[in-house]
Amino acid sequence: MAQAIEYVEFGEPEVLTLHEVTSSAPAAGEVTVRLAAVGVNPLEAKIRSGRRPSGEITTPRRLGADAAGTISAVGDDVEGFRVGDPVIVFGASGAYATELTVPFANVQPRPVHVSAAEGAALGIPAGTAYQTLRSLDVRPGDTLLVHGGSGAVGQAVAQFAALWGIPVVATASPRRHERLRALGAIPVAYGAGLEDRVRAAAPQGITAVIDIAGTDEAIDVSLHLLGDRSRIVTLVRGKDAAGLGIRAFLGGSPEPLTARQQQLRAEAMPVVLNLMAAGRFSVELGPSFALADAAEAHRVLEAGVDGKITLTL
Repeated sequence: MAQAIEYVEFGEPEVLTLHEVTSSAPAAGEVTVRLAAVGVNPLEAKIRSGRRPSGEITTPRRLGADAAGTISAVGDDVEGFRVGDPVIVFGASGAYATELTVPFANVQPRPVHVSAAEGAALGIPAGTAYQTLRSLDVRPGDTLLVHGGSGAVGQAVAQFAALWGIPVVATASPRRHERLRALGAIPVAYGAGLEDRVRAAAPQGITAVIDIAGTDEAIDVSLHLLGDRSRIVTLVRGKDAAGLGIRAFLGGSPEPLTARQQQLRAEAMPVVLNLMAAGRFSVELGPSFALADAAEAHRVLEAGVDGKITLTL
């Protein structure tokens, strides 16, 4: 029988508990994936705690959007996938589990040189980064400022931008600067004097900003550096974006993603997997926990840790 992490109330990590759950055969257009690794995303902790509104809980809920594993069953009308194929899963619901049934549009073949943990770390970070850059129409000639550049989304932004020939200035703690340099970004420390440090790092001027930090400092510096607020986007202060005159892609925004933005997030998956297979994109992995220890994984996530946390099965 399959197992899954569920919760029946909002609260601290201990509300996450492991249960046996009923498995069902995949319907037409679906595949079932036996999971080997699951990505743990900051959004999931916000939903679990109730900090990100998600409606009243009336039945046991599950968490998790990103995973990787092996196809164990294939429904009718599915082309291109067979039992035994290694895949990644993205944009799913309830991925903190031993197996998951999803539409086949939510899986991509996993190259042999991409580990299950790496594959499970891609969905939200790489999809968000790719969609944000495309939606901002960032291209050669731009100079990009990324607030919170050392997290999973920030690292993905830095790598895509570097591959496309776009200079990136990224804010982070000094102990994370070496990682950012390795990805092709110019790191600067946040804190007092940030605006001056950014101007010194990019004397040509900043032409686009992605805020993944969500601090008042990040917003204020962005508004001082760039007059065109349509090219400032926040991924974490969505509820404040309209009042600030800037853009938001989720992050608590009342505006959902457009169909095109959702398409871009899905489009990112084969792009990033091909780059990883070619050794041109990397994922920084952090601690790994057993599925039953999902609560501890959330505690570590909220305390702060370098690299992407995964659950392994």
